[in-house]
Amino acid sequence: MNKSIIYFIFTIAVGVALSFSSCKKPLSFSGGNLDFSRDTIVFDTVFTTIGSVTKKFKIYNNSNKTLKIDQIELVGGASSPFRINVDGLVGTHFANLEINKNDSLFVFVEVTLDPNNGTNPMVIEDRIRFNTNGTNQFVTLAAWGQDMYFHYSSFSEQVFNLNEGTWPNDKPHLIYGAAYVDSAKTLTIQQGTDVFLHKDAILHIYKGSLNIQGVMGNPVTFQGDRLESYYDDVPGQYYGIYFNKALPSSINYAVIKNGIAGIHMYSEDPSNTGYTLQLSNSVLFNNSTYGFFLFQGAKVQAENCIIAKSGIHSLAVIGGGDFNFNHCHLIGYGTGDNVSAAVGISNWFNNSLLGQTEVSDINEGTITNSVIYGEIENELAIDTISDIAITLNFNFQYNLIKSSVVFSSSIFSNNLWNQNPLIKDIPLNDYHFWSTSPMNNAGSFSFPTSNGRGLDQVVRMGPDIGAYEFL
Repeated sequence: MNKSIIYFIFTIAVGVALSFSSCKKPLSFSGGNLDFSRDTIVFDTVFTTIGSVTKKFKIYNNSNKTLKIDQIELVGGASSPFRINVDGLVGTHFANLEINKNDSLFVFVEVTLDPNNGTNPMVIEDRIRFNTNGTNQFVTLAAWGQDMYFHYSSFSEQVFNLNEGTWPNDKPHLIYGAAYVDSAKTLTIQQGTDVFLHKDAILHIYKGSLNIQGVMGNPVTFQGDRLESYYDDVPGQYYGIYFNKALPSSINYAVIKNGIAGIHMYSEDPSNTGYTLQLSNSVLFNNSTYGFFLFQGAKVQAENCIIAKSGIHSLAVIGGGDFNFNHCHLIGYGTGDNVSAAVGISNWFNNSLLGQTEVSDINEGTITNSVIYGEIENELAIDTISDIAITLNFNFQYNLIKSSVVFSSSIFSNNLWNQNPLIKDIPLNDYHFWSTSPMNNAGSFSFPTSNGRGLDQVVRMGPDIGAYEFL
């Protein structure tokens, strides 16, 4: 045989041998065990039937040899409310997985809990067992579960959740899609009720009434349904409370946070002779567009309220409507790209459907004993169209206002301009003020609150500007 051919065959044989050698499994595995980034995975309150966020942890091989995991097992098996994914594999039992030296794998965990028809939170636990080299190691899984009253509406499915009477307050209420209060119906929400709303969800009052009966220390709370700490201050998690041509309604001691528009009022029932909504002792903050949005003809009276940290305006009046805000904090400090004046008022809007500008009256436009303040130069913006057929009746007295334009019109009197209100801690949502604040004793008894007290139920002796009376 030709030597060159022999050499060529030998070279191929050596190459193939080397190739097979490089694909071989390790001659020996590590005799060690795993390390974990976390030994316990805890899910904060998870509503029954609603899945959790996905949490993750890492398993490490910190040895200098490949480590073989003989078994990974979700101890509760198929009946467990937890679900796991190990490095892309979904299941409850895995065998003969390998981790290269000084390498790691991800494990992802989710949970969905079954209702228990109880009013108290429940704790659900399971474990993931890892067996390597004859040794069992465990990662504990724990979830706080909570039953709730479930409200679901879907236009596409023609499912409508209609509400009247009184919501019980022994368990939270969760709104998916919408909860409606229909024409001529009244919904009462008792003190201490927690209302959670899913993404884009809305409490919609259509030609009906809403009465929220919170009390000091036991308010009614509206927030998104993601309860992990990450979502504590994320705006835009749901829409909000929407009054559409509503009958007279009232809200007392409510906290409305992290929505799109905390309260949105559109028009009112033509039979109304007074205010569409009386809002008192309530806090609306961290909503992604407006804290309070008054549109085209509704009427609101508010006292001892804090409306803050909105993505555009904390108080927006667009296309007319009547308002009377007394002893309120109307302040900015919102985040996002569209932050504008804390208070924005206009009596017109462009109706794109009709291709025309619509102009309406503001028969009562009153802000008294209130603070209008924030981070930008002008926290009060008024843009109106007036003619002989339009009524504009404004009254701004005894306020602290931040504005580079100091209004000298007769509708502005006895106001403090561009003084720092010395609010205690806006990042931590403490809107009390220090004793040295110019708001202290700067209000007027000419515009009293209904019970002569502030948001903390301190008797107004000054009185002070804003929602609180300094103690």
